[in-house]
This record gives sequence, C-alpha cells and structure tokens, in this order.
Amino acid sequence: MQQRCASTSAKKRSGYARFGTLLVVLLICGVPSLAMAQEAAPDSGDTAWMLTSTALVLFMTIPGLALFYGGLVRVQNVLSVLMQCFALTGLITIVWVICGYSLAFNTAGMEAGKITLTSFVGGLGTMFLRGIDVDTLSGTIPETVFITFQLTFAIITPALIAGAFAERMKFSAMLIFSILWSIIVYAPLCHMAWSGDGSLFGDIIGALDFAGGTVVHINAGIAALVAAILVGKRIGYQTTAMPPHSLTLTVVGASMLWVGWFGFNAGSAVAADGAAGMAMLVTQISTATAAIAWMFVEWAKHGKPSALGIVTGAVAGLVAITPASGSVGPIGALVIGIVSGVVCFWGATSLKAQLGYDDSLDAFGVHGIGGIVGALLTGVFAAASLGGVGLDKSMGMQVWSQFLSIVVTILWSGILSFIILKIVDAIVGLRVEEDEERQGLDLSQHNERGYNLS
Repeated sequence: MQQRCASTSAKKRSGYARFGTLLVVLLICGVPSLAMAQEAAPDSGDTAWMLTSTALVLFMTIPGLALFYGGLVRVQNVLSVLMQCFALTGLITIVWVICGYSLAFNTAGMEAGKITLTSFVGGLGTMFLRGIDVDTLSGTIPETVFITFQLTFAIITPALIAGAFAERMKFSAMLIFSILWSIIVYAPLCHMAWSGDGSLFGDIIGALDFAGGTVVHINAGIAALVAAILVGKRIGYQTTAMPPHSLTLTVVGASMLWVGWFGFNAGSAVAADGAAGMAMLVTQISTATAAIAWMFVEWAKHGKPSALGIVTGAVAGLVAITPASGSVGPIGALVIGIVSGVVCFWGATSLKAQLGYDDSLDAFGVHGIGGIVGALLTGVFAAASLGGVGLDKSMGMQVWSQFLSIVVTILWSGILSFIILKIVDAIVGLRVEEDEERQGLDLSQHNERGYNLS
C-alpha cells in the first residue's frame, strides 16, 4: 500500500514536472509572440480620440464653414455657397481615395536628409488605397482612421478658397479648379510638411507646422488671393454696399468652427496624450484672445464693436495657432492671439482697401495673413524659455526655417494656382455672365433659391 502511494506520488511529481516544463516552454515561446501581437494592435484610446477628431474636422466644413460663409454673402447667393461646400466634401473624398492620399503620404524612396523628388511629392503606390485594410496601422491607430482624418483637411482647404470668389465663379469652374488644385498643389504641400524623414519642410528645412499653417491656411490664402484677382471684382463692388444677408448664420457657423477646431489642432497629435491636451488649451487661448483683440481694435476705430468683427477675430486666432499648437505654451498662445487679431483686422480692412482686390469673404486677409503670422511666431514661442516644447536650434535659425517654408508655400501655391485658373478659364471660363451674376448664383447656377424673396 505504501509502495503504491509512493509510486502514485512519484508519478504525480513527474506529471507536475512535465507540466511545469511545458508551461515554461510555452511562456518562453509565447511571450514574444504575445508582445508582438500587442505591438500590432491599435491603441483604443488614441483610436477613439482620432475618430472623434475626424468627425469634428468634417463638422468644420459641413455645416461650420458652409454656414459661416453662407451668412456673409448676399441672399441671392447663399445656396451657392452651401452647395460649393457640400459638393467639395463629396468630390475631394473621391480624389483623395484615387490618388490624393498616395501623393500626400506615400513615402517610398524617401531618405532622411536627402532632397529628392520624393521630398516634394509622394509616389502612387497606394492609389485607390491599395494594400490598406482593417489591420493596417499608422502609428498607434488604424490607417483607415488616419486616412479619413487627413481627408477632412483636404476637404476644408479648397472650401476656404471658395470664399474669395464667392458670388461670381461658375460652379463648373469651381469643381474643375478644386480637383486640379487638390492634386497639384495641396497633396504635394501636405507631403512636404508631414511625410517624415526626407520631407522638404519637416526634415530638410526643419520648419514646424503642427496642424496646417502652411499646408492649409497659407496655401488656401494665397490661392484665394490669386483667384480673387483673376476672376475680378463683383459687379458694383466699389459703388454698391454688399452687406452680409444673415449674421446669425455667420455667428452660428463661426461657433461650429471654434468647436470643430479642437479636432483640427488637438487631433493632429494623433494620440490621446499630453500634446493633444496642450494643443487644445492653446487653441482655446489664442482664439479667445484674438476675438477680443479684434473687437477692441474695431471698437476703437469705428466706435462700436460688431458681431461680425468678433467672430472673424476668433477665426483669425484659430488660423494663427494652427501651426503652433503642438509647439507653444499658454504665453505663446496669448501673444499669437493678440498679434493675429490685430494684424488680420488690418489685412481684411486696410490692406484690402489699399490694394483694391475683391476677396469676397476675406479668405486671404484671415487665412493667408493669419497663417503667416502663426507660422513665424511658432519659431519664437516654441522656445522652452517662453513656455514652448523647446527647439533643436537657435530661435533665429528656427524663425528662418519658418520663413523658408512660408516662401516655398507662397511660390508653390501662387504660381500653380495661377496656371490652374488660366487652364480652367480656357476650358469653361471662370466667371458667370453679367446677367447671371446680377440674378444671383442660386438661380443661375442651381435653379433654386436659398430663401423665399416674395
């Protein structure tokens, strides 16, 4: 009996030993595999934030920008502006899937520190989003989410330009221009700024553009100025008052832009982390400060503050903090807000009057000038001594890098936008006929009315 018990105990110990050995082997072999599996999985917190940010940025165009611009035009043109924003949302989505994303973010052939063709534009290896599926990652989030997030930037940029030629450009011309511009101008600039090692702005020049000062705002602002000049002034621009038909819509739209911009800037961290939190904070500070700065400047100059002024100032602050939102702290945000509010007020009023161009909704005065102000001041207030994240070079050299990126953006956008507009003019003509413009684009271009005028 004792022998049987001893034998049984020995067998149990032997079984336990074999089980322990097997467990050790499985752990040794399995832990690396488990770690690899964990590395390959998206971070749920980052993904959730980026899904939210993507929705917020799309919300900026429809309905935010559509209502902001729609309220600023005359009543016979409000529907045309809403239509432009809505149509661009659909059209640019298709362009982005076909080739836009590939031209902007395909990095095949890029080398750190080397200027090559791929420093300026991506390849076509991911046309039609080839090779991207539910398991493909971009950092810690699904690449599908990153694609859609960047798509919302590609949508709003040409929509911003539409403010410059509102009330007078043909709808067909706007569509053709936007397709060509998104492929030839926007996607390469996006690549130059954000495609990583080997990119012209980020790697070669060393400029800081966290969320689109060059890519979105200066780019759109310069194209808007060129378009306003080439299309020409609205009939009666210098002799007839052209007040906004509904400042209520404009204020509602500006409020949506303010809220949506948190996705624009804080979402550009591409993570739910401290950088996103600081980007959100400085966005709020700059926007609020610019709105109040514009209000007081206008109050001092004209004797009364206006609703149009304060919301335009807020947009100027949003624009200016965009390139800086990942690099500066609260002190920088305050200064950027004050400077952008004052300088953009000058750009949208005095400068436009002095030069005599008809930028209908001040796309250049707010986005072009605000983007330049923000991009330059990023080089100053990113310094750790001023509350920023710190610089890898001297402040002077960083400001020089910022200046170079601005110059390249102005030349790239200005020259190519001019060529594209000339091509479109030769194909379909840029401007509606005089009687169509007087009638309003709602009826002449869409056979509808945004409002009942009876």
